Amino acid sequence: MKPDPTSMTRKVFTDPFHFLAFGFGSGLSPKAPGTAGTLVAVPFYFLLVELGWIGYGVALIFLFSVGVYICHKVEREIGGTDPGGIVFDEFVGLWLTCFLLPPAWYWLPLAIVLFRIFDIVKPWPVSWCDTNVKGGFGIMLDDVVAAAYAFVCIQLGALLMASLS
Repeated sequence: MKPDPTSMTRKVFTDPFHFLAFGFGSGLSPKAPGTAGTLVAVPFYFLLVELGWIGYGVALIFLFSVGVYICHKVEREIGGTDPGGIVFDEFVGLWLTCFLLPPAWYWLPLAIVLFRIFDIVKPWPVSWCDTNVKGGFGIMLDDVVAAAYAFVCIQLGALLMASLS
């Protein structure tokens, strides 16, 4: 049985695990909660980048691990498989896409768009992970694989642009 929207909203804003899993409430968006979650993750990218690349990488590993736990816990409490409102995976996916992001202003919007495209279209093996890996690990994994595609595109684009200049 699906929880009613009022009780879900109340739960998201009173339970810290739901609050994180639902991306500070962005996962409650009635349209495109994954995109809403991705956009809410953007300001936190600016905090992560201040850690330097090693700190950023360590933070990504830590945040992925935390994400597996909270997404599993909240999915189990809500019921169902990979509820659309859980968007912490989009947070980590965007942050992975933006790891080692070149400094020019246009790379961040491109990273957002590429990550959303790969997360929505789900090319193989993203689709395989989404279908076959369950629980909190599965929720997080398909977004990490989508982010890996976007990351590679960004890095190859940066190399190409550097070689042309």
